[in-house]
Amino acid sequence: MTSRHNDEHFRVGTDIGGTFTDIVFAGSEGTILTKKILSTPDDYSRAIAQGIREVLVESKLDALSIKEVVHGTTIVTNTCIELTGARVALITTKGFRDVLEIARGRMPELYNLAWSKPVPLVPRYLRFEVDERIGKHGEILRPLNPNEVAPLVEKFSAEGVESVAICLYNSPRNPIHEKMVEQLLREKAPDLHQSRSTKIRPMLKEYERTSETVVNAYVMPAVTRYLKALRKSLDAINVQAPIYVMQSSGGMISAEEAAEIPVEIVECGPAAGVVGAAYLAERQRITNIVTLDLGGTTTKASVVEEGKYTRSAEYEVGAGIHRASRLHKGKGYVLRIPSIDIAEIGAGGGSIVWMDKGGLMNVGPRSAGASPGPICYDQGGMDPTLTDSYVILGYMNPLYLLGGAFPLNHPKALRVYEEKVAAPLDKNVVEAAYGVYLIANSNIKRAITSVSSERGRDPRKFSLFVFGGAGALHGAAVAKVLEMKSVIVPRLGGIFSAFGLLCADIERNYIKPFDRVLERSMLHDMNLPLRELTQEALASAKAHGYSPSMVEIRKFADLRYQRQASELTISLPREELEERHLPVLHDEFDREYEKTFGYHFAHLPLEAVHLRVSTVIRIAKPDINGFGKTVGRPTRKGSGMRKAYFGKEDGFLEVPVLAMEEIGSTPTEGPMLIDTYDTTIVIPPRCTVRSSSGGSLVIDIA
Repeated sequence: MTSRHNDEHFRVGTDIGGTFTDIVFAGSEGTILTKKILSTPDDYSRAIAQGIREVLVESKLDALSIKEVVHGTTIVTNTCIELTGARVALITTKGFRDVLEIARGRMPELYNLAWSKPVPLVPRYLRFEVDERIGKHGEILRPLNPNEVAPLVEKFSAEGVESVAICLYNSPRNPIHEKMVEQLLREKAPDLHQSRSTKIRPMLKEYERTSETVVNAYVMPAVTRYLKALRKSLDAINVQAPIYVMQSSGGMISAEEAAEIPVEIVECGPAAGVVGAAYLAERQRITNIVTLDLGGTTTKASVVEEGKYTRSAEYEVGAGIHRASRLHKGKGYVLRIPSIDIAEIGAGGGSIVWMDKGGLMNVGPRSAGASPGPICYDQGGMDPTLTDSYVILGYMNPLYLLGGAFPLNHPKALRVYEEKVAAPLDKNVVEAAYGVYLIANSNIKRAITSVSSERGRDPRKFSLFVFGGAGALHGAAVAKVLEMKSVIVPRLGGIFSAFGLLCADIERNYIKPFDRVLERSMLHDMNLPLRELTQEALASAKAHGYSPSMVEIRKFADLRYQRQASELTISLPREELEERHLPVLHDEFDREYEKTFGYHFAHLPLEAVHLRVSTVIRIAKPDINGFGKTVGRPTRKGSGMRKAYFGKEDGFLEVPVLAMEEIGSTPTEGPMLIDTYDTTIVIPPRCTVRSSSGGSLVIDIA
């Protein structure tokens, strides 16, 4: 195949959503190519290969021009929610067999008598004890007897165990016994998947470490099979480029590393959107944004403050829908992986509209997904969804989704909405559809407040950065309710997470327990493990082909007030710690504590619980000026006028329909609709819209 782009090479971002799979090609000469196709739930890698192949054919590119594929997937989250993971066994220290069930004693729904704890991912009869003990200073109090481990292999085989979690007491102080168990199992059963706690996250706190080790073991076989299938699908279309996977922290790791520690990629798709938003906002010199990613199944929100995304010290996977809040814990399986702080609720374009027993209307969290999808998709779905309300209200052009390649069935959506939503409410169908839209806005508002006001951030001081297939349909309306002043809508908004994948750097994280009071006499003891972690990080980077000059080292400490149970992660200086750094660290911790909890304790001693080192290897990012070179997607001028409904105050209005390219830098008064390849941007009455750098649009709220 002859390449139309000569010697230009491409990095490809591929993001799988509940409804659509998004693909973005970013070329070395600034070319941007995009594709959006329905996901294939039976084998998600099939949609990726199909989409990439179509872009190659349409743009007359050689498959060998692809030099890197960066991927985002929800396989870890879905496996834990659906409980479809592997049959797992746990090897732990004698006396700790029931840690998973005892957990932390939290009950997130105090007055809900029907609530029950998450089902342990390892049943009790598959939890095995070994009689060993490591002391609190790393000393061996009771040696491990190898003869206790060898017979377990036969039990694993008899019970059909695919994967084993190894989590021994105090192993972060000294991992020798865990390593012995791992080696013994490898000799006896080389095909058995293994997850060793000190390899995944060597942190203190027994339940949390056991939980994340078990989750890793539970999803490891599924992730390994999935990434192998993706490799095979790409090989079949002659794409031989290496595969990288986004981490929850916002950095990339290789597919091989992701298969080994899959808990690192649990929130990779949502994280990609935040990374892309932070990158684009920085290029536009906007420092404070709240990101709103509204896709087919869920809504995700996060905060980028002073150009940096906020991090969460803990995440619960498998809790159905994750609502990030320090006040709502205990619903899922705990992971303490570095992750971007993201709130997620069940509100998306595919969210199903339903009536409860009291006759009240609800939107989500159940979704029609890609199959059968909303009614208007005409793929067999008969449940009314949020997307159907967009069509009824006139927001979406039924003839132009995906450039006209995916026509929508407006009459069918209208008919079913009339029967299943409007009639039970004794409303006309348009009022019912607008009610669905308002309920969705209320749900979306909850996600935003949980990462802003619940974190001590005033949303009025931030711009709302919206993306996802449905983000621009709600952005202005939600911003108005929250009294936010402006909404930013980027180019490629409907496939923005796939673009965000290409904005990430390669990142790896290393950690050691410390658990000492932060004082002058401890400085040497802190510098030594930090030095060891740095050497380990540089050695790993070298093994992956990166020289020390390419590696940026960052250091952190998990600090807390003395005798507290939880900690906050604070940056450390790049140089070795000295006495002059101590008051600076204390002040920084006090500020972060105040920002998070609304108060702080003056002059209270600090404890350093863990020490962390992360490595960052910078990768060339897409040129945002290349948005103007986007090819392969049909562009069009405005299509005249369309009737759209804006509530009882304004009713149906005949509004102009424009293309993004027709919006200039001078503010233009709404109402209007802006049709793009993969979404519609709604500009309500009494708002203005203008273009900004990089092709983004800015909606100013009256």
